[in-house]
Amino acid sequence: MLPLSSTVEFTPVAELLIALMLGFGFGFALERAGFGSARKLTAVFYLHDMAVVKVMFSAIVTAMAGLFVLSAAGWLDLSALYVEPTNFAAAALGGLLFGAGFVVGGYCPGTSIAAAAIGRKDAWVFALGILAGVWSYAEFTPGLEAWIKAGQVGELTLPALTGIGMGGWVALFVGVLVAMGFGLRRLEQRFAHWKPTA
Repeated sequence: MLPLSSTVEFTPVAELLIALMLGFGFGFALERAGFGSARKLTAVFYLHDMAVVKVMFSAIVTAMAGLFVLSAAGWLDLSALYVEPTNFAAAALGGLLFGAGFVVGGYCPGTSIAAAAIGRKDAWVFALGILAGVWSYAEFTPGLEAWIKAGQVGELTLPALTGIGMGGWVALFVGVLVAMGFGLRRLEQRFAHWKPTA
């Protein structure tokens, strides 16, 4: 039954409308969670507010558990889901660039658009920077795509690498999420004095 794209043929207009609704929903959720504020987002680097880590890891574990339950119930064909081919060097380089942009600009791509939508000027500058970066990548780095493809090692997943089934990984990640919740709360308390007062 799922993903729907494997059993239902959507028109291009329907696909755009679905994407638009999902985008608005995602942006609304980001803004309501406080992620339209660069101060809230960068607080994670000062260790006094770990909301970003809590929300992101909770979302990852929820999605992982949801996929497992849907697959176990026979409602989802996991093999029909796209898995980006793994490239360790490209992932490391991309992670460093993304992290540096996050620290300097205070936003990630999704949160910058959510913040721009509510009128934050710094987010507009950041979003324009993203567009400039995308354009520069497309125009000036044709050899980079060949380097990325040359370093790909295929579609790697934890169950395939370890032989441990998806259910085992879901249980492990749920346990890590619970433990991390307690640990991050203590970390926030430990560094609460670093929180700006103004």
